[in-house]
Amino acid sequence: MPVAIITGASKGLGRALAEALAARGWDLVLDARGAGPLEEAAQAVTAHGARVEALPGDVTDARHRADLVAAAWKLGGVDLVVSNASALGAEPLVRLAELPLAGLQRALEVNVVAALGLVQEALPLLRESAAGTVLAVSSDAAAEAYETWGGYGASKAALDQLTAVLGAEEPGLRVWAVDPGDMATDLYAAAVPDDHDPRQAPAAVVPAFLRLLDERPASGRYAAPSLVEGR
Repeated sequence: MPVAIITGASKGLGRALAEALAARGWDLVLDARGAGPLEEAAQAVTAHGARVEALPGDVTDARHRADLVAAAWKLGGVDLVVSNASALGAEPLVRLAELPLAGLQRALEVNVVAALGLVQEALPLLRESAAGTVLAVSSDAAAEAYETWGGYGASKAALDQLTAVLGAEEPGLRVWAVDPGDMATDLYAAAVPDDHDPRQAPAAVVPAFLRLLDERPASGRYAAPSLVEGR
């Protein structure tokens, strides 16, 4: 069975992707900071017949990242690393003039440094896989200038660049940054609590990720809405 590590897997897109992969026969190592919600997600994923290791912790902790990779190794290796865990930098979001520098540092540590650290830890096993893949969850805020999204967007732009360079440096892997588009998630609600416009459920975005895994296009940056629409 292929094995995936998914960070931020207790809810939202991470959980939806975990359930979809489990239904396809993947074994999974799941991460999130909250032990209770992570255990609930793990139980739901296990119902699909997958072997699941749920490890609560903070992805900025190097020991925790090592534990995630070790758990995957026990399941058979690492075929896919999904960096989905994210930090906003401020909740709700604020303009750059008011952005706490500690918040920006936290966003960079979670969204960029920890994502690279996990890949570095998993890289030997990814290289051994016949279909080694790195998937970084990006944002349109990485490419567009939206007021109050500066800190978060900057961290995702840095993640995009790391992903692009990794794809050039590791031609034997597939390395994708994926902009999932707007979703109804707790992260978005925390970012903009006064925005009550309807948004799609994370599960509606998952087919884009599955299409990438099925078709394995070249490493690069992709937009989930275009993938779902077949473009």
